[in-house]
Amino acid sequence: MKQLFFSYLKGDEIPPLAIAPTSVATAESCFLLGFPFNETHLCAEKMAALAAFCAERLGFCSVMPYFGVVQEAAAFGADINWGSGSSMPSIRGHVFGSPDTVKIPENFLDRPPVKTILDSIKILKKIFAGEKLIIGKVMGPWTLSLHLTGMENFLVSTIEDPEAACHCLDMFLKVTVLFAEAQFEAGADAVTLADHATRDLVSPQTYKDLLMPRHKKINGKFFDGAFILHCCGSTTDRMEAFCEAGFKVFHFDSVNDVGEAIKKAGDMKLTGCVNNIDVLLNGTEYDVENQVRGLVGSGIKLISPECAVPLAVKNKMLKKLTDTVKLTF
Repeated sequence: MKQLFFSYLKGDEIPPLAIAPTSVATAESCFLLGFPFNETHLCAEKMAALAAFCAERLGFCSVMPYFGVVQEAAAFGADINWGSGSSMPSIRGHVFGSPDTVKIPENFLDRPPVKTILDSIKILKKIFAGEKLIIGKVMGPWTLSLHLTGMENFLVSTIEDPEAACHCLDMFLKVTVLFAEAQFEAGADAVTLADHATRDLVSPQTYKDLLMPRHKKINGKFFDGAFILHCCGSTTDRMEAFCEAGFKVFHFDSVNDVGEAIKKAGDMKLTGCVNNIDVLLNGTEYDVENQVRGLVGSGIKLISPECAVPLAVKNKMLKKLTDTVKLTF
């Protein structure tokens, strides 16, 4: 599957593939494995077991062990609610009082929340090397700025104190690169870069002025690695800029018109965008099949849920997604 993915990035024709650039972990999978979801975030063995289950039993062509969005923030010392068997972890409060006070902690890669990800990738590499596409995940500098300095503090700084905002972005850029590099070294074939530069948080011009130059730096540092940019929400007005920033693949949300997204993406490949709430959580298996066939018919070759799936999604719905993709070969 790894070979097919990279062949597609080079422009070769391939059959549709079901991949998961973000979490497809479910409470049902955890129940079948015999441990609650919240025990996976700081245990590499359980994290790898859950990721492997999603690939082996649910039929995805990829395997991805980072199930939430808080590992980097936890390594910085943020107060984390690690969730439960039925809820995702969340950040209770930011670490830095203002964007200009950001500092990177020593031994960042050795801190448990980060080391757990790296160790789980190493385990998955031994299991799936060459068989499945191993995908890591990092938070981008914009997302880390929101998580660790506070959304209001950071967004206000982009207007009132751009110098402080740029300092913040540059510091977190180092963290993104450091963690991504470590994941590639651990065995990841590709890495999802979750950076939420969506329309409701960032104007297209602000993206071009502040974040795109940093995204270009990230892509420029990894000639052999593929980044899958993930950004929730409405993004068609900036997909051309994402492509210009050097991303080979963009993981997009179902709120976007697929035809318009394909036009805007240019040479950048798209993956998505099976609806999480209306289809996977609250829909029927027919709804899943119908949407997947529609996406394949529109030209999307990399089919995936639009974002991390709700933990309450039933495994049969995810299996229907992957089975339908196979039937379109």
